[in-house]
Amino acid sequence: MQKATRIRVAHINDTHSYFEPTTVQLSLNTNSSTNNAVTDVAKDATNNAAKHATVSPYVSVGGFARIQTRAKQLRHQADQQGREFLFLHAGDCFQGTLYFSLFKGEANSRLLNQFGLTAMTLGNHELDMGNAPVASFVNQINFPLLCGNWDLSQESASKAVKISDAENVYPFQVQQQCAKWMQHQAGDECIAIFGLSIDKMVDIANPDIDTPFVNALQTAKNTVQQIQASGINKVILLSHLGYEADLALAKAVDGISLIVGGHSHVLQGDFSDLGIASKDTYGRCVNDTYIVQAGMHAQSLGHCDIDFDESGKVVAFNGRNELLIGRRVCFDATMSNCDCEGEYQDVFDYLTAHPNVVRCKKDEQVNRLITNTYKPEVFALQRSIVGHLQSPLRHIRVPDEKGASEICSLVAESFYHAMRYRGHDIDFAIHNAGGVRCSLNAGPVSKADIAGRLLPFAVPIGVYSIQGCYIKGILEGAIDNAIDANGTGSGSYPYCYQLDYQVVLDAPKGDRVKNLRIYDDIRGWMPLNEQQIYWGTSSAYSMKGKEGYSAILNCRDDWVVTEMSMADCFLEFVSRDELRIETQAKLGLIT
Repeated sequence: MQKATRIRVAHINDTHSYFEPTTVQLSLNTNSSTNNAVTDVAKDATNNAAKHATVSPYVSVGGFARIQTRAKQLRHQADQQGREFLFLHAGDCFQGTLYFSLFKGEANSRLLNQFGLTAMTLGNHELDMGNAPVASFVNQINFPLLCGNWDLSQESASKAVKISDAENVYPFQVQQQCAKWMQHQAGDECIAIFGLSIDKMVDIANPDIDTPFVNALQTAKNTVQQIQASGINKVILLSHLGYEADLALAKAVDGISLIVGGHSHVLQGDFSDLGIASKDTYGRCVNDTYIVQAGMHAQSLGHCDIDFDESGKVVAFNGRNELLIGRRVCFDATMSNCDCEGEYQDVFDYLTAHPNVVRCKKDEQVNRLITNTYKPEVFALQRSIVGHLQSPLRHIRVPDEKGASEICSLVAESFYHAMRYRGHDIDFAIHNAGGVRCSLNAGPVSKADIAGRLLPFAVPIGVYSIQGCYIKGILEGAIDNAIDANGTGSGSYPYCYQLDYQVVLDAPKGDRVKNLRIYDDIRGWMPLNEQQIYWGTSSAYSMKGKEGYSAILNCRDDWVVTEMSMADCFLEFVSRDELRIETQAKLGLIT
């Protein structure tokens, strides 16, 4: 009888440049000694802690150095057990922290290269700034990038670096109408691995127009059929489609053994007694396909052991997600009060014994790479003070009885000046309120506050020309989406520079914007000329017509998306000499 094929799969997803650990406040249900998530070994610690009722300690969670430590442990165990080890990343390593704002994909490529990944799939945030950052990324990584429904066949030959030229990229194969898959050897058997990304990528990211995405479901059907025709009966899909889409795909497509997913940040398993949101059991099975996902932000690591019989059927599956924590248990957010006597020791023991928690040290090599190579510039931004606010600046999405956002219009103004400085003859700027993430307190404001808190998303800014008759529609659509019950949320509410109007929120839909005017450098405020062509600037996200901004799609074909991010524009706005005095007066900023 043929020997079973035995593998161990470790997986992460949506790491979003969270290279360093995150401080997380837990809510420990220490009274629940019968909780199913707690092993018998943990019950003594639980009973000891029960007398303290619910406690809410802070712990240091995750980070790339801890992921590396745990992955090495799992790899070593797999070798001892005779299991083939695979380490997979289900996409979205870009964006998220100052590390990406400063270093873009270079830091991600260098740090992910330390992991010895088997493969990674393409996430939507990898394409927030177009194809160019991905082109650089794939030439820096030492593992395959699986993007099986991304059609690169018509990629422009004029590009300095073509993604399709990279040998480690596995895209859509037009002639076969399926994904290019990789083959991973497990003993005498072969496992096929292919990747899929959100097929409506153009709606949520910024792929270049010459590289479209094709239907994910049909690609999956065609790919599995051709894999099986090649004689391989063990199939892994590395997916960045989202959890619900993974469940639906598993139901619709026969023959996939395992889906390793991302995008929706789902943490499977029971973490309820830690106060952490989670969903479903680990390894939910649909149509003989096991589906796994491991949360977000490099806080947890998933792993599963899978046994296949000779027909490719999964005959054994066992695994879990693990929250990776440090040695300290603290009771203040500064992580300085770490006394482990009495109550603290009981909580420490409770966490140590929890089946879904692993306390592990940071890998020295990865930690040293972060600390010596990248952290100094992040720390410098944290210490680089652009000024001191005399009074707090309030941010609110939809204006209320206290007024509108005091920040968002200034962010729009920063786009205007940044684009004009680069030669674009801009007439107005529009920005969605959701692009600004916080208010600013009185006191010192650092570059890190701007790039890491106020405007953390490295979304590029674009310019476009549009006939005046459509501008009111942009504003109406964004406002309707922000306040209507069926809209996507208040983040779409528009703030502008060089446009002036009144909003009557209780007016009929489509007629809430009144007395719209535009500022002319010579004539001052003027009624909008519906026949005139104006140049506007907004984020590339808004320019896609998302979240009520569909009228912006009436722009002409001469639009351009630049490499300037929101934070880039605003930092320039508060520091460029010819703008600095006026800007600081508007902000109440003292240098």
